[in-house]
Amino acid sequence: MATIAAASASPAMQEISSKATTPARTAAAAPAPARYRPSPMVIFSACMVLLGATGPLLLRVYFVHGGQRLFFSAALQISGWPLLLVPIGVSLFRDRRHGVSNLLLAPRLAGAGALLGALYAISCFIYALGSQALPLSTSSLLQATQLAFTAVFAFIFAGLRFTPFSANAVVLLTIGPAVLGVGPGSGKPAGEASKTYWTGFCESIAAAALAGLVLPLVEVAMARYGRRTGPTARVPPPYVTVMQMQAVMGAAGTAVCLIGMAIKSDFAALPSEAATFGLGKTNYYLVLIWDAVAWQLLNMGVMGLITCASSLLAGIMIAVLLPVSEVLAVIFLHEKFDGPKGIALVLSLWGFASYLYGEKAQKKREAQKKEQQLAVAKKTGDLESAAP
Repeated sequence: MATIAAASASPAMQEISSKATTPARTAAAAPAPARYRPSPMVIFSACMVLLGATGPLLLRVYFVHGGQRLFFSAALQISGWPLLLVPIGVSLFRDRRHGVSNLLLAPRLAGAGALLGALYAISCFIYALGSQALPLSTSSLLQATQLAFTAVFAFIFAGLRFTPFSANAVVLLTIGPAVLGVGPGSGKPAGEASKTYWTGFCESIAAAALAGLVLPLVEVAMARYGRRTGPTARVPPPYVTVMQMQAVMGAAGTAVCLIGMAIKSDFAALPSEAATFGLGKTNYYLVLIWDAVAWQLLNMGVMGLITCASSLLAGIMIAVLLPVSEVLAVIFLHEKFDGPKGIALVLSLWGFASYLYGEKAQKKREAQKKEQQLAVAKKTGDLESAAP
């Protein structure tokens, strides 16, 4: 009888034992909390943005030593796209097994890229107007307002969700440049008329606003028209797509600048400008070449950040160029670094640090939430499998 009782109680006891040990097995099988690490492509793109920090410096050198052609200076900021043709060709040849037609930009995405490239060319022209009238350190800090415009337009067009840290970063990176407008002297160079300075001030803000509009629209275009199916489908898309998008935008923007150069007779004026350049004719062409290369690195990095992360991160990285531009301007151009610029710089760095901390905390919370959901799903599955 004892044997029969023990045998009849065995299934129930096994069920109780299974239920009792399920939490222990789930806890033991739960993976360790994931640490947030940016993808290699995001790190690579951020490094390219930092390498392009010499672009604004060389553009200021062009103006300081006698350069006056505004459409030509705008073309320098976007005309480095032919450097991408060889990498694009190599990438297409390497992945030809998927079909080259599947790797080329979709017609709608190419059209959107051309339109956005034209808008970006206008932004570069307005930025050149501001750079001609302002010291590099001042114009660079004013460009930080691009982040505020990027955040607003990303919220409207790209569905950006603000966190307390990202909102704090946007506010700090917007207040920083505002200090320049109310500080003593406002960074105005000696001997420059107030009207000229404030005109350049407003032009730099307008350039930042237009560039802040272009970045979220690029993100929207890539998300809407850049999706692929089949073996070429990736999230984020392959880097050859990023290079093609940048090349299309650069070609369209260059065409706009070339039209402006033709209207303003820049082509005929360039030889005489080179002959009278303050650093010499040879250095004139070297400044132009390396400026175009530096801007291309910056543009390619920004495009990579938009595609692999978000337009807000791209705006953040543009704001990160502030400390680099400040140091380069003080060292090489001997510009004055006064109190208002120091305050603006500290606020900008504070805003950037706030964004980085908030992004890391947000990713950590998302990873923990996902792990909890997986643990609950596993526990539910174990209980269902143990049910009679």
